[in-house]
Amino acid sequence: MSTHTLAVLVENSPGVLARVAGLFSRRAYNIDSLAVGPTENPNISRMTIVINVENHALEQVIRQLDKLINVIHIAEVKPLESIQSELLLVKISATNSLKAEVERVVDSFGAKIVDWDDQSMTIEATGDPEKIANLLTAVGTFGIRELVQSGLVALERGSSALSDRTLSAQSIPTADGGQADYQN
Repeated sequence: MSTHTLAVLVENSPGVLARVAGLFSRRAYNIDSLAVGPTENPNISRMTIVINVENHALEQVIRQLDKLINVIHIAEVKPLESIQSELLLVKISATNSLKAEVERVVDSFGAKIVDWDDQSMTIEATGDPEKIANLLTAVGTFGIRELVQSGLVALERGSSALSDRTLSAQSIPTADGGQADYQN
């Protein structure tokens, strides 16, 4: 099995996330990570989906996603051709006497302490999945009390934009308005 990252442009409307997640559930494919958010166009949202499947299964997933009426475009995002990042908030057990030691660890990962009291510290970090995993290992020695991690988000490197290529090819207006005239 291999991990694949998909960028999926969808209509920004209620129920789209449920339909996409339902497709994966019905086919018994596990989603490793899912992040959804608005784009520069208020009518379109972007999903970043990380799945762990073989190549033939990936092709099937893409074909099935493309059949959903609210899906505008799907593209695989290659790690070497993109910038990929996650957000982590982690609360560790650490007294004020350990603050300097925690700061050294946090600084070495380019993270920051965003909250602390006399029993715990909360750290915020962004970065690729490997950096986040290494930070968690490093702060794990202090004792992790709670953590939350966002799904992976990714953008292709360079000036090329997925939405520009996709929307103009399908006669869908960009952020300046107009009507969409596509059908899947």
